[in-house]
Amino acid sequence: MKYDLPDELTVTADGAVRTVLINRPDDLNCVNENLHWALANVWRQLAADQEARVVILSGAGRAFCAGGDLNWITSFLDDSAARDESIREGAQIIEEMLRFPLPVIAAVNGPAVGLGCSVALLSDIMLIAEDAYLSDPHVAVGLVAGDGGAAFWPMLTPIMRSREYLFTGDRIPAATAVELGFASRRVPAADLMSEAATLAGRLAAQPVEALQGTKRVVNMYLSQAMAGPLQAGFAAEVATMRSEDHRRRLLAFREGAT
Repeated sequence: MKYDLPDELTVTADGAVRTVLINRPDDLNCVNENLHWALANVWRQLAADQEARVVILSGAGRAFCAGGDLNWITSFLDDSAARDESIREGAQIIEEMLRFPLPVIAAVNGPAVGLGCSVALLSDIMLIAEDAYLSDPHVAVGLVAGDGGAAFWPMLTPIMRSREYLFTGDRIPAATAVELGFASRRVPAADLMSEAATLAGRLAAQPVEALQGTKRVVNMYLSQAMAGPLQAGFAAEVATMRSEDHRRRLLAFREGAT
């Protein structure tokens, strides 16, 4: 099957397994406009692939996805249309991943930050390299963590732990991610993709209807529990996108990163 995607997101086939690769390695796979669109639209294309049974999601190079591209995000400060479209697509990413019928294995090979963290956690199983980490720095740049973190982290780990990491934006090392229940297990970086491929092969051999039906029921619970918090989270994130505090912090952060 031919996929209609920009170069920032690639899909390769190996039998029944599809590997989706976030492909901006020179920019630590930070999310720009093209990649954001691709992450919102790849799932229906994968679901239409009649030969696919399992998806592995990973990043090219040394990062899984280090968050939003600062130039793209900064453009939202003065472009309300682009900002609103990013919010719409952000909601689409979450909705599409929750309804996607095939099992998704996130092979987190490096930093998974912001939206990258959310996408990893929305996967069905996360394998994380020993030197990788998770982080959601929304609050640190003056934003509500509305695109997933505040809505579903409390369902994955105790609320007290969720609050601390969401409020501070601190990194969650691989070992802690497993302890908190965010990741299934940590593996040596050199073995990450082979471990993911082995697991994908096992899942691909499972009875299709039983596996997909089980995922559907689990995600039904998640969708129902997250519906209210997600709607409130996106509305609150939009409000903070317009704030002077966000503008000041984002511009200072971009200046410090250049």
